[in-house]
Amino acid sequence: MTTPPARPSNSTAPDAKTWTRILADYGTPNRLRSIGELTITALPLIGLWTAAWFAFSLGHAWASLLIAIPAAGFLLRLFMIQHDCGHGAFFPERQANDWVGRVIGVLTLTPYDCWRRSHAIHHATTGNLDRRGYGDLDTLTVSEYDGLSWWGRLKYRLYRNPLIMFGLGPAYVFLLQQRLPIGFMRTGWKPWLSTMATNLAIALIIVGLSWLIGIKAFLLVHLPIMLLAATAGVWLFYVQHQFEATTWDRNERWNLHQAALHGSSYYDLPAPLRWFTANIGIHHVHHLASRIPYYRLPRVLRDHPELSDVGHITLMESFRCVPLVLWDEAQRRLVSFRELRARAVRPGWAEPVALRP
Repeated sequence: MTTPPARPSNSTAPDAKTWTRILADYGTPNRLRSIGELTITALPLIGLWTAAWFAFSLGHAWASLLIAIPAAGFLLRLFMIQHDCGHGAFFPERQANDWVGRVIGVLTLTPYDCWRRSHAIHHATTGNLDRRGYGDLDTLTVSEYDGLSWWGRLKYRLYRNPLIMFGLGPAYVFLLQQRLPIGFMRTGWKPWLSTMATNLAIALIIVGLSWLIGIKAFLLVHLPIMLLAATAGVWLFYVQHQFEATTWDRNERWNLHQAALHGSSYYDLPAPLRWFTANIGIHHVHHLASRIPYYRLPRVLRDHPELSDVGHITLMESFRCVPLVLWDEAQRRLVSFRELRARAVRPGWAEPVALRP
């Protein structure tokens, strides 16, 4: 991998903390706009789901699978609305945010209150090497990986393998892991209530629809939609933080606003994908000011184009993020296993690294 591009050195540009004050003016939701956004997301999802079932019932499973692609896009967008609800950014009223978020959480298989708590910790600790483990992907430093046993290295390699990360991983997270309040199992009854209430609602929907259309039809129609949406969601989250020019620091050097601005990417997607992902690619702005509704994020970049140069990644560039698996504290960038192996045999390398299994 190449050395990450230098960040803009314009001394007149606001620092990260100043940006939070500038962006605060964008943080008031528009109730009618939010209702409209919810409507144009939920109704097409219902229509496409019904169309997929109808095609399947006529014996056209291939057509049902094709319909699952746009349906997954709308389900992903619904998750992004839930995400904004969790930040109190979708409606002006907290109760409206929470109850809409809880209902959507049933459809996205995500216990809203439990997820909101975990995601808040993610925002509060992003880029902090001493506070990893909540709402993020496991990322080891080079020295941590080097100190593992062969079994520990193998497990990390498997976890970071693309087939696991973007294949089995999304199914595991949304179908299995989120059925329990992982990370909060000993922190009181509220995470359990959130998770079990969501599970009960999911079970009722499965039983009802299975009775109505049959368990086989339900599974073969809904699972492709769910799995496609889950995979896209995991991919987005990966690219938003696992890019070469991201930033991590130990607690004594870590700064919340710097980590938000420079530890999150601007994933510059084509217009249709921006719509389906609810502008979540403008992630550096979102981390700086999480109360901004997603439909106002493009306006931020129009008003402040200098932010478009920070953490910028195109769709094609994003695929080069996949091999980046370890944080190199010396070089202050993410590196790949291949680069680590090359260092191990490079003559004159100051810090030899043992060959990996």
